[in-house]
Amino acid sequence: MTQIPLEDHQATLNRTLTRIADALELMAPKVVEQVNFSAADAFVWHARSGVLKPVHQVNRVDLGLLQGIEQVRDILLQNTQQFATGYPANNALLWGARGMGKSSVVKAIHAHINDTAVSETQKLKFVEIHREDIESLPDLMTLLAQQPLRFLLFCDDLSFDTDDTSYKALKAALDGGIEGRPVNLLLYATSNRRHLMPRDMIENERSTAINPSEAVEEKVSLSDRFGLWLGFHKCSQDEYLRMVRGYLEHFEIETDESEWRPAALEWATTRGYRSGRTAWQFIQDMAGKKKVALKP
Repeated sequence: MTQIPLEDHQATLNRTLTRIADALELMAPKVVEQVNFSAADAFVWHARSGVLKPVHQVNRVDLGLLQGIEQVRDILLQNTQQFATGYPANNALLWGARGMGKSSVVKAIHAHINDTAVSETQKLKFVEIHREDIESLPDLMTLLAQQPLRFLLFCDDLSFDTDDTSYKALKAALDGGIEGRPVNLLLYATSNRRHLMPRDMIENERSTAINPSEAVEEKVSLSDRFGLWLGFHKCSQDEYLRMVRGYLEHFEIETDESEWRPAALEWATTRGYRSGRTAWQFIQDMAGKKKVALKP
C-alpha cells in the first residue's frame, strides 16, 4: 500500500477548508455599509454589494416643462405632498405609452417637493432600485425603515416575464407581508403594462390552473397593490407641438415658428411616433444646429 506524503494530505485539507470558507461566505448575510444620507438627495441601490450610491446630479427636467400630462402630474404631486408632510399617501403605478414622461414626472416632482419644502423634515430622499434587483426590495425597505427620513423609492420600467417569480417579493413588500410597508417609504413604479405582466403569461395561468379565475387574480392582484394607477397615453399633434414650444422657450433657442414647426413635425414623422421623448430629441438636434447649450 502506497503511503501518501504528509504534504499532500495537508494540501488536500487546505483546499477543503478553502471551499468550506467560500461556501460560508456566500451563505452569510451581506454587511450593509453605513450610508451618509446627507451626502445627496438621490441614491441608487446596488443589491449585490448592499450599497446605496449617492447621485449628486440627477438626470431630470423641470416640472413645468412636462406638457400634455397635467392631470396625472397634479394627482401624483398631491399624493407626494401628502406623504412629504406626514399624511397618508398611496404607492403609485405609472403605466402607458412609451416616452410620455412617466419617469420624468416622478423625478421632477421629487425636485419640486424638495425645492418648495418649508422645512428639512418635509424633504424626501430619492432611492432608485433597478428592475433586476427587485427581489432585494425587502432588504432595502428594512434598511430605509431604520432611518429618521422619508424616502421616495422608484423602480423604472417594471415588468415581469414568463417564469419570473420575483413579483411575489414585490407583492409582499408593498403591503402583503406581516410587517407591511414602512411609514417613511413610498413606492412609485413605471411600466408599459397596466398589470405588469404580458397577456400570454396571464392566459397561460388561466389555461393550466385548477381554478383559472384564482390564477389570473394572483397575477393581476400585484398591480392592485398600488393605490394609484395613472395612465399615460399617446399625445396629439397639438400636444406634441406644445411640448416643443415649451422647450424652445425654456432654453431660449431663437427660431421662428415657420422654421421649427415643420421641422418638428417631420422629425416625429420620420420616427413614426409623437411623444415627450421625441420632442426632447428634436430639441437636442435643433439646439446643436443653433449652437445653443442646453443648460441644466
